[in-house]
Amino acid sequence: MSAPAIPITVKFPRRSRRGVLLGLTLPQLLLVSGALALLLVTVVSTGLLGAIILAPLWAAVAALVVIRRQGRSLIDWAPIVIRYAHRRRTGQTLWLARPVSRPRQDGVLHLPGTAASLTVVTPGDSANGAAAVYDPHGQTLTAVARVSSRAFALLDPGTQNAHVDGWGRALAGLARNGQVCTVQVLERTVPDSGDTLARHWARNGRSDTPVAGPIYADLVASAGPAAAPHETYLAIQLDLKAARRLIAQAGGGLPAAFTVMEQTTRSVSQAARSAGLTVTGWLSAREIAAVIRTAYDPKALGALQQWSATGRAEADPAAAGPVVQVEEYDRVLTDTARHATYWVEDWPRTKTTAGFLHSLMFSAGVRRSVSLMYVPQAIESALRDVQRQKSAIISDANERSRRGQVDSESDSVEYADAKTRELQLLAGHGDVSLTGLITVSADTDALLDAACAQIETAAFTSQVDLRRLFYQQPDAFTLGALPLARTAL
Repeated sequence: MSAPAIPITVKFPRRSRRGVLLGLTLPQLLLVSGALALLLVTVVSTGLLGAIILAPLWAAVAALVVIRRQGRSLIDWAPIVIRYAHRRRTGQTLWLARPVSRPRQDGVLHLPGTAASLTVVTPGDSANGAAAVYDPHGQTLTAVARVSSRAFALLDPGTQNAHVDGWGRALAGLARNGQVCTVQVLERTVPDSGDTLARHWARNGRSDTPVAGPIYADLVASAGPAAAPHETYLAIQLDLKAARRLIAQAGGGLPAAFTVMEQTTRSVSQAARSAGLTVTGWLSAREIAAVIRTAYDPKALGALQQWSATGRAEADPAAAGPVVQVEEYDRVLTDTARHATYWVEDWPRTKTTAGFLHSLMFSAGVRRSVSLMYVPQAIESALRDVQRQKSAIISDANERSRRGQVDSESDSVEYADAKTRELQLLAGHGDVSLTGLITVSADTDALLDAACAQIETAAFTSQVDLRRLFYQQPDAFTLGALPLARTAL
């Protein structure tokens, strides 16, 4: 008999907190440099007395650099808070969908914030109606697929290992592709209206069966609306600038970009199968709009399913955005829900199994979206990044030694992680940066606070460090809850 397979363990490198110089971030460095320049001018022009008179200013500078809140110094918070204050002063924290008399541009999603210009387009020769989201400013094209799989936690260790290896190979292939700039995996729970279950029962059920028929009919009527199914989407974003040569060979323009995108999506579908994933279909324009609409207004799902002839939620792209959106410093309110988005600051740094997110993703009674963004990086660029990181670590260590300060073990750990990454790159592995966002949703503020507390507790069990994104919740919601493969806050 062969020995039972041992589950693959994973460990993530320590997130670098190294600044531009001597551990200082760019805002800190600019503030300190300005303060030192002012101190020099003051001493030269007025002597030490002038420097003493300005002592409150030096104390304020020191406080802005040294005092930290939520992992950031006060000066690092300043640009974020100032932008939020500007939005409040100019009324940009309230967004309303206003009816207009003039014709709307076809396909525009009419979303708030930085996603306002996104358009969903469908090629005229598309056989299955698959569409993509076009960003005219970022010059990207994003296709979204609905994905299903068997429950990972219920698989045997050998199958789990095969699926993990398959997903790693799929990401490595996309990293070498050169044209794919972002891969997003979005897994979310939605409040099910029970309409899909009712349709299935209406087509296949037999309510006239003695005893069992009425029991099943009552069960479908009562249990359907209480269900909270999980949905998984895979978004592939094509960089039109990087794919310029292939697009030109295909004839140029947006139709040629769709041809390149279709070739990419076919290869992604094949690679996903090796990871145990089944791409059940690339979404149409109305299906993409419905996914976005139900993120802003979860209670709209039932109506969108009832209006659809297929039973799948569909919506007009012009109505994909919220009717109203209100920004607060720690949450965003949209239509019938409140949302709070967290950033995964640190992943597990000790060895753990590949299913370490299970308790976080299956927290009972919590509506949430887990979004993982993979940004491929070219091998040459990744190697240069490793060399810069190693040089910065060595330079900071030498500077501390010159000043007589003690060594930092964090430098040793970070240097070892950099060397491991370099060895993997030299061995031919692909390189991707991973960003995780978790958006928690609820009907009321009290329920949202309770759900956030539950998610934070589950994060400890998963060995994941979460940080709530204050003063930037609308952009964070767009990144974490919508399958648009956007990466910049």
